[in-house]
Amino acid sequence: MFHKTARASLALSLAAGLGFAQTGNPPGMPRTTRTTPAVRYENSPRVHELIRAGNLYLSLQDALALAIENNLDIELQRYLLPIGDTELLRAKGGGLNRGLNFTLLEVPVGTGGPLSPVPTNAAAAGRATAGSSVATNALGLNVLGEPQVNGSIQGTIAPSTGTGIPNYDPFVTGQLNWTHQTTPQTSTLQTGSSTLVTGTTMYNAGIQQSFASGAQGSLNFNNSRVSLNSQRSGYNPYTGSTLGFTATQPLLRGYGASLNRRFIRIAGNEQKITSLLFQQQLILTVYGVIRLYTDLVALTEDEKVKQETVSLAEKLLSDVRAQVEEGTLAQVEMTRANAQVFSTRQDLINARGLREEQEAIFKNVITRRGNEDPEVARARIIPTDTLTIPATDEIRPMQDLIGDALAHRPDLDQARLQIANSQIGLEGVRNLAKPQLDLVGVMQNNGLAGQANPFVANPDPGFIGGYGGVLGQLFARNYPTYGVGLQMTLPLRNRVAEADLARDELQVKQSEIRLRQLQNQARLEVEDALIAMRRARASYEAAAEARRLQDESLSAEQAKFEVGASTSFFVIQYESLLAQARSTEVAARSSYVKAKAALQRAMGTILDDNHISVEAAIKGK
Repeated sequence: MFHKTARASLALSLAAGLGFAQTGNPPGMPRTTRTTPAVRYENSPRVHELIRAGNLYLSLQDALALAIENNLDIELQRYLLPIGDTELLRAKGGGLNRGLNFTLLEVPVGTGGPLSPVPTNAAAAGRATAGSSVATNALGLNVLGEPQVNGSIQGTIAPSTGTGIPNYDPFVTGQLNWTHQTTPQTSTLQTGSSTLVTGTTMYNAGIQQSFASGAQGSLNFNNSRVSLNSQRSGYNPYTGSTLGFTATQPLLRGYGASLNRRFIRIAGNEQKITSLLFQQQLILTVYGVIRLYTDLVALTEDEKVKQETVSLAEKLLSDVRAQVEEGTLAQVEMTRANAQVFSTRQDLINARGLREEQEAIFKNVITRRGNEDPEVARARIIPTDTLTIPATDEIRPMQDLIGDALAHRPDLDQARLQIANSQIGLEGVRNLAKPQLDLVGVMQNNGLAGQANPFVANPDPGFIGGYGGVLGQLFARNYPTYGVGLQMTLPLRNRVAEADLARDELQVKQSEIRLRQLQNQARLEVEDALIAMRRARASYEAAAEARRLQDESLSAEQAKFEVGASTSFFVIQYESLLAQARSTEVAARSSYVKAKAALQRAMGTILDDNHISVEAAIKGK
């Protein structure tokens, strides 16, 4: 979980790293408009620095560094952090939260390691089969696409927004209007004319502000200048002005700072969620890179195994040819040896093709441009790390591991924050069921002044004057108006609010169930990874012993063949068994490394275990 100061530091670092800047606004206006930099599609310099003599030499740490710098899934999530900042900015202005995208992307499955069920249609998981396998297109097996992970536990139906919240950003209103109106009169007694001609100029201004308590206040300054052709009006032209303040304070529905700032609290949690989502995407990508790299190392080793098997088959063919030519072996032995050569070559072709497919997938994960970069496209990846299994596993009790996973996994932390946001949102839904009761207060000063009409006798001298006289009356409060009152809206039934509250409470319970499912899944992932590690270690030990024994058996059978005590059929059989044993040994080591990475992912420690800093990853370093 990120602390507030760390989160602010990350946001500032991201803004600097991505080039976010504020644009200049007119003088006196707040600088809130932001520009978004163009997305970079160039590979980081490290990619070309690691290419030597046409080969891309990669350790696992190099591969992880390239992924952090170039992987577009991680780059996509970097932009989620400033999106969280915009959520908070919007909520502070009184806007509703727009929500976050919880979709994360896994790294492609890849072709898998030796003996994987993915790359061929001739093998089941963990079981070597006799004969050659038939290559299958990776696209047809759906191993090139990126599986999606949705971290939302709130379902697809958005909860009710509840009671409306105030707009916290003050705004100024203004009006300038001129009207000329001619009205026929039914009598000349009131105006002294059969036609009333009125010219009106209005120039009004006001400012409005809302507050966390729910109160709303407005200050309005209204002015109108009227000229008439009436002979009965005491003043013509005249100016009337009002300066008034109106305040409304909800007492039931919409009352309270906690209620009206709920979306700000939700946005604050969303900021934390964006950090956790980025961390989770980083975990998914790092785990995927480790898995793909491990499979690439295993496929490279298996290709060497297949090459050595071809060499053995070709040597056998040479020996058989010599003995057939000497007449010590029948011609059928040549046919068998020849068939074995072509069978092993087919296996080598498949192994090389799988390694090349894995390379292509891997390049797409650790670069921004994939095979668009010609130097990267031509380069063959040479893994510099090997697959090793430690002598012993230092693993704590499972319950301790599960406890740490439940406490530290970012996907569980952000799920808890989603539930917290849902519970905060319930405050507004509950408040919506209350009656509307508002306290309204009005305070206004009035002023009037104009030129005396010569056709009217004895005008009040207090109203004779210009606009200055009007302002003097306003600020002297010569003609005040006051008012206070209560305004109530009491629905006899409020079934909409009742239904929304009931549904939102049910959806919160569903979210809690989904959180429990995630926790159970985390427990299962930890347990499964431990089982897989134990199984892989046992498989490796058995495979290593089987390979040793098959090697000895082949050596013995070759010795018997050289003295004529055996046939090519048995030598071929032992060569196939040895090739299978060696591939199984490679696959077992690969399975152990991947199972260990799966345990680190399930624990949420895979970043620390691989010395990856989240802060540096945000900056793309």
